[in-house]
Amino acid sequence: MERYRMQSEEHIPCNVFLSSTGPVIFKPVENQSSFKQIIIIPEYFDYREIWAILSLVGTSHEEVELRVDFNTSLTLASDKRSMTIDDQSHLKKEAENSTNPKINRYWIQRYDLFSRYDEGIQIDEEGWYSVTHEEIAIKHAERCRGKVVIDCFAGVGGNTIQFAKVSSSVIAIDIDPMKVKMAMNNANVYGVANHVDFVVGDFFSLAPSLKGDVSFLAPPWGGPNYCKVESFKMDMLQPRDGYSLFKIVQSITPNIIMYLPKNVDLAQLEELASLSSPPLTLEIEESCIGGKMIAITAYFSRNAA
Repeated sequence: MERYRMQSEEHIPCNVFLSSTGPVIFKPVENQSSFKQIIIIPEYFDYREIWAILSLVGTSHEEVELRVDFNTSLTLASDKRSMTIDDQSHLKKEAENSTNPKINRYWIQRYDLFSRYDEGIQIDEEGWYSVTHEEIAIKHAERCRGKVVIDCFAGVGGNTIQFAKVSSSVIAIDIDPMKVKMAMNNANVYGVANHVDFVVGDFFSLAPSLKGDVSFLAPPWGGPNYCKVESFKMDMLQPRDGYSLFKIVQSITPNIIMYLPKNVDLAQLEELASLSSPPLTLEIEESCIGGKMIAITAYFSRNAA
């Protein structure tokens, strides 16, 4: 229990007061002038689910008493409404994400990935470490204002959503039906789903039939291990090497945006631009969050994108 107590204290939002009907499990916060009271039934206590609940109620400024009994249901004392099955499923999923060692470091950044995360955003395991931070996706979208954008590897829709806000139209492609379903859901959360054509399919098979103004490429980097290499090469991209991928998209749009690891070989990007026919203009942008570079964005254009 001591291990759980120490971990739990670190995760308590400052405006949440915790009490227990049995032995004290959490240390109450000192300032109780404005609080939410969470009553824990110890015999059914699961610290992971408590964390998930705190993440959901801790950001609200309303006073609410929350009774937690995992043997039955979770009820807001103010109106006595029990949580729906969907609510309980969401809490369980949040608990899993917050304690999954593969996901936790990304889950902590969930509001940087999607500012409206709490409104029903869906992300699968791969999506956690591959979706573009919202702040960066907004910058990408600004380069595409009023254009027809093809999001070639849309994933769960982080970039697609921002493109849809400002572009003429968006075609979002992914080979994984579940990712496309999540992307549609997430676009609905942001109110832009009607501005996107979602396509389940293999981009390489669809490419000959595609035309637009800008192709956005954020292909899989090979998982989190990309950062372990000193220099990330174009042939490390998946499912095909960067040279083959670049050649294909050149036949689709005059402008190309590539979102790549921060350790990408810049000389290879310059080579892509110079060897194109005709040669393309290349602009390299350091994509940063909180002043820290996390990726490279390469803008290739025959004219200003």
